[in-house]
This record gives sequence, C-alpha cells and structure tokens, in this order.
Amino acid sequence: MIHFREVLKNRNFLFLWLGQLVSNFGDRLNQMALVALVYQSNPGSEIALAKLISFTVIPVFIVGPIAGAWVDRLNRRNIMIISDILRGLLVLSIPVFIVWRQILLVYLVIFLTFSLSRFFIPSKMAIIPEIVAKDKLLVANTLQDTTHMIGNVVGLVGAGIIVNIACIGAIGGFYIDSATFFISAALIAMMAQRKFVREVRDGLRDTKKALGDSLRRSVFSEIKDGFNYLIKYSNMRFVMSVFFLLMAGAGAVSCVIIVFIQKAFGTSTRDIGFLGMFLVTGLLIGTVLFGRFGQKVNRKKAIHLSFIASGIFISLFAFFVRAYPNLFVAGILSALLGMSVSPIAISTNTLTHETIPEEIRGRIFSSLEAVIHLAFLLFMFVAAYAAKFLGRSWILLAVGAVFSLCGIAGVLRSSAFGPYDKR
Repeated sequence: MIHFREVLKNRNFLFLWLGQLVSNFGDRLNQMALVALVYQSNPGSEIALAKLISFTVIPVFIVGPIAGAWVDRLNRRNIMIISDILRGLLVLSIPVFIVWRQILLVYLVIFLTFSLSRFFIPSKMAIIPEIVAKDKLLVANTLQDTTHMIGNVVGLVGAGIIVNIACIGAIGGFYIDSATFFISAALIAMMAQRKFVREVRDGLRDTKKALGDSLRRSVFSEIKDGFNYLIKYSNMRFVMSVFFLLMAGAGAVSCVIIVFIQKAFGTSTRDIGFLGMFLVTGLLIGTVLFGRFGQKVNRKKAIHLSFIASGIFISLFAFFVRAYPNLFVAGILSALLGMSVSPIAISTNTLTHETIPEEIRGRIFSSLEAVIHLAFLLFMFVAAYAAKFLGRSWILLAVGAVFSLCGIAGVLRSSAFGPYDKR
C-alpha cells in the first residue's frame, strides 16, 4: 500500500501541495468576507448571495473552454505561476473598492479573479499525472483533496474570527488572501529548475505564441474536441453524470443553507464558519481514510454508496437544525456529511486521470468544469427562488432525497447488469 509520505517525497508534487494548502486558506477568508458583505447589505436574501456567487461561476462558461485549449499548448507550471500573481494583484484591489463603496467594481474583480482561475485549475489537474507515477495517482489525488480540506478548516475558523475583529475585518481578510496567492506562486516556481523570473518570462512568451497560433488555428475546434472526448469514453460519461448530480445538489444547497444557518442560529458568519469547520473536518477524515483503505474498492461502487449516505445526512441536518437547533448536533451531522461525500471527488478525479490521454487533459478538465458548473449555477438560482415558496428546510430535504435515490438506483443498476469491475 502506498502511503502519503511516498508521494510527498516527490519534490514537484510537494511544492504544488504546499502552494495549494496556503492558497485554500486565503480563499476561505475571501469567501467569508464576501458573505459578511452580503449579509450587511441584504440580510436573509438567497437571491443576493446567488448573484454574488454567479460572478464566480460565469467565467467557467466564458473563459473556461478557451483556457482549457491553451493549457494543452502551454507550459502548465508557468500558467499556474502567472495566474497566481495576477489573482493576488486583483484581490489586493478589493479593499480599495470597498472603502470607495464601489460594490460593482468588487464584483468585477471577483469575475476577473475567477476568470484567471479557469487557467489555473485545469493546469493543476492536468499536471498531476505528469509529475506523479500512475500507481500513485489515487494517493496524489487524496493529498490534493486533503490540501483543500485543511485549508478550508483553518480558513473557515480563522475567517469567523477575523471578520469579527474590528481592526482587521473583511478588508484584512482580502489582504491576507492576496498574500496567499503570492506565496503559492513562489512555491510553484520552486517546482522548476530555472529561476522564477525566467519562468514568468517564458510563460509570457509562450502565451503570446499560443495566442498567435489560436488566430491561425481554430481554438473552438479544440474546445469541440474536449466535449467529444467527454462522451467518447464510458468512464467519462459516468464521471460527467456524477459531477452533474453532485454540483446540481451543491448549487441548490449553497445559498439556501447559508441563510438557513443564519436564521437558525442568529449570526452572520460565526456559526457558518463553525459548521463549515465540522464539514471540512469530516471531508478531511473521509479523504484520508479512503485514500488509505480505498485503493482496492471499486470506484463506481464507492460513489454510489457515498451518494446514499450523503443524502441521508443532508436530510438529518435539515430536520434537526429546523426542529432542534443545537450547534453541536448540527456540527456532528456536518462532519458525517463531509465523510460521506469525500470518496466521490477522489474516485471521479482518479477515473478521469486513468482514462484521458495526456495531450488533451486541459481541454477535458475545462469542458467538464463547464458542464458541472452549469448544473451548479442553474440549480442555485432555482433553489434560491423556490426557497421563498417551499421553505429552506424542504429544499435541503429534497436534495438529500435525490442524492440517496440516485445512489440506490446506481447500486441496483449495477446489480442488474452484472457485478462491478475491478476498478
């Protein structure tokens, strides 16, 4: 059995892992500060939250497919370095616009920041198989998810404190977030043998060349190739359907659950951060356990069972928080939900890495991002409007029921058409 320390001996993966650990911490500060801003201006409004979140999602459709085509042409390490530097500079401008009370400019910066993320994310996902041996991909993906979970745990707890400190507040959170991007860029630069300045210069030169090439060759034909490959492989069709369901549920829950928690416990960000800490702690525990013991478990079976369990815990969370709003009970249920969801992302990412050829990974990941974020955006607004008429707890119960029923259907279908294969 491959252990985490064997993957971390890989110098390049180690620096990538550390960079994301720092960056994810900053992201949570950014997220909680934005939630606080919306709460101050539009308390209890799912629609206001949905509008804010939409600025983080729309770049997936506008920029994502084109970025994916470029990622397959450029040096992926250089793309990540440049993206981090530019995102750090953009986030650094948010406090200025808050002081000037230019909220529309804050939203514009958010849009531009997440547009750059469309270059960073497929580059990160595509570079992992280049720097990690195939037999260690599951452990590498586990560690990558662990990066996200640890950053979320520390970030959510820290954000809940920072946003409520008068001398720091939301503005201080954005400054810290900006710094984390620069630290991440420096760590990723250490993956390369050449000096950092030369890395950036070469990245800019390659970007210029790729832009010229894209004018001579149809980038859109490469985007089309990405979507064609998504439906070419049976494993990718399965991955796409799993992520669509997961992100549709996440979209439906995203705004509703924030206001649900605010109304149940009477705070803007503190209890959201507290319950978020339990959620990502559960995700971290589930990720570590599955990474250690799940290498011989069939990927699809793990996904189906995870959907069943996560649906049950979402429903229990909605019931108990509404009927008996106890923060400790809600935290335990959040942790159990996190543990039940964690095998889904690990298994689907590993299936993707095992299926897709290296030369088209950037396009595949960008195309996949477009599909799943469409589900997120659509169901986020549907649920935000429906909450006015159905009630927030019923939205959560409905998502839980759909998750569990889809998981049961997957298990029954596999039993009807034969046993799961070895993977």
